[in-house]
Amino acid sequence: MKLTLKAARINKGLTQGEAAKAIGVTRDTISNWERGATYPDVINLKAIEEVYQVGYNELIFLPFRDALSVKKKKGA
Repeated sequence: MKLTLKAARINKGLTQGEAAKAIGVTRDTISNWERGATYPDVINLKAIEEVYQVGYNELIFLPFRDALSVKKKKGA
């Protein structure tokens, strides 16, 4: 099952601030990633996988509403 970054964070019971501290970025950076304003680099992707305990291939790098839109267009 694919998860947005926000869903993966919430599944781990983390606030944006807690996730930011664990990953080594700012809360604003987490917010930007979750909104799709910016995207994590490879180093941060590895940290996300470790902190959220989810593989890169299980993540959706779009905000939830945009991910739903893509899913509907593909007929899934």
